[in-house]
Amino acid sequence: QVQLVESGGGLVQAGDSLRLSCAASGNIFGSNTMGWYRQAPGSQRELVASITRSGTTTYADSVKGRFTISRDNAKNTVYLQLNSLKPEDTAVYYCNLWFVILTRRDYWGQGTQVTVSA
Repeated sequence: QVQLVESGGGLVQAGDSLRLSCAASGNIFGSNTMGWYRQAPGSQRELVASITRSGTTTYADSVKGRFTISRDNAKNTVYLQLNSLKPEDTAVYYCNLWFVILTRRDYWGQGTQVTVSA
């Protein structure tokens, strides 16, 4: 099993910054991708950003230029730096880790709330 523990959410004002962290532990396959999804009330969960073990990144168009994802492979930790936050960034942010052993296996954190006031 894999466990993901997130931290760093909170209440901020528009234009502020936050840094989310997610530490993974357990039976982690070496070639994995870590990332962040978010879900606002009444909306589907959406990918925010992801990063492979080798450092290849993917971003949602809505966060390009404002959010930066990074990871520390030695610590099995992924980070999301959120800059220039907007009220529409308000959501529960979930950490995700996935790898393929015959089939894709996804693991999720418990979620951390990010609230941005206007």
